[in-house]
Amino acid sequence: MNVTQVFLASTLYGAATLAAALDAGCLPPAGRRILLTSNHSPAPEATPGLDAMPGFAALRTRFDEVIDWNAVVAPQHPGVWAPRPEDVPLWERQLRQLWGLGGDRVELVVESLQVPPAQSLCRLFPGAAIDVYADGLMSYGPTRFRLDPQIGMRVRRVLHLDLVPGLEPLLLTEFGVRGELVPAPAVLKVFAELADLAEPADLADPLGPAPGTGAGGGSGTGAGAGEEPPALLLGQYLSALELMSPDEEEELHAAMVRGAHEWGHRDLVFKPHPSAPAAYARRARAEAARLGVRLRVLDAPVLAEILYQRLRPALVVGCFSTGLLTARALYGIPVARTGTAAVLGRLAPYQNSNRIPLTLVDALVPDLDGPPQDPPADLPALVAAVGFTMQPRILPDRRPAAEAYLARHLDPYTRRYFGRRRLTALGLPGGIPRRLAFLPRNRAVRRAAHRLRRRLGRLGSVS
Repeated sequence: MNVTQVFLASTLYGAATLAAALDAGCLPPAGRRILLTSNHSPAPEATPGLDAMPGFAALRTRFDEVIDWNAVVAPQHPGVWAPRPEDVPLWERQLRQLWGLGGDRVELVVESLQVPPAQSLCRLFPGAAIDVYADGLMSYGPTRFRLDPQIGMRVRRVLHLDLVPGLEPLLLTEFGVRGELVPAPAVLKVFAELADLAEPADLADPLGPAPGTGAGGGSGTGAGAGEEPPALLLGQYLSALELMSPDEEEELHAAMVRGAHEWGHRDLVFKPHPSAPAAYARRARAEAARLGVRLRVLDAPVLAEILYQRLRPALVVGCFSTGLLTARALYGIPVARTGTAAVLGRLAPYQNSNRIPLTLVDALVPDLDGPPQDPPADLPALVAAVGFTMQPRILPDRRPAAEAYLARHLDPYTRRYFGRRRLTALGLPGGIPRRLAFLPRNRAVRRAAHRLRRRLGRLGSVS
């Protein structure tokens, strides 16, 4: 029987991961390979899709055909559309005819299985085996929602980059799914291809030539002789995720400029998130002008990994971008973080899937503004404990390990990764003792505490 593999991708980073997995032989042979591109932006008709991204042509060669998933489900949005159960046989028959699948055995390779469009595609081919690939750090965390066993039991493995050596993904482990590494050499080879195909205009400096690309030309790979390579600042558009206000995000960018300056860097490159408004670089520009440092803002939607290849930055700064750990693990570039503690303190709901990426970056990456800090003891146990507190019903078998970790390692530093109320609700070490759990909800106790705080405040003002 012929085998057709259908790959679903929405980002260039994800498509590069797929290309590296194919190059490394991580996927079984197939007679035909189809890449479905999906544009998840709120207004996909006005936003360039994956196939319009710089460097996509290099990835296109791994597939026999590229199909626009948005066009297949139009006028529905791919991020929300899901088939009705009674329509699945009709849809499968239609897609087999539309894509010329005939009676082929279909295998699916998708990202973010918990939500559309990946889950929708898996429902449309109920007999297909599934491989999941990680597009970032979220695969180290638990499955976001309780997944239908008719889908979860079909997953063979989770393909992921080795961004945190020694750490295994929690994603889909409730179904016994194993993680499998995409070899780093294959990943670096694909990113190098993308960098080679990037047009000079994609890396253009609006304020002048980049280091190492003076009037005599040059490839743009790093600084010229005697020149320091730049520091690269990564934007994430966190206000769109409601993790901070637009004003706070602009201040975060300014803090990156100040921190890089304090670390001794005078040539800075700011890479905004492709969807972020141009105004989000305004305060960073003003801060750079005040400090007398050079700041270049990239306008093209270029992968950070392309910049690692082309600019060879001396430092990469961000909040909790996957690019920080890519720079560190795959390229050996020094990295620094800022703003993670503030986002951790307000992240809601507690199950928010950004909690694990935040925890990993906060635990592993030096603080741009603080003293050096040793990483927490037993990082895999920390991640498993955070994962259990996020999804205790999905990962009930992790409770003993979470209790053991909290009993041994909960201290003022690691407490930032856990909510006291959450620990209390789950009956875990570090929460309010069960016999005192009523106190925060007792109105009389709250009034007494309020009066005591006022008295102490008056005493402090008198002294």
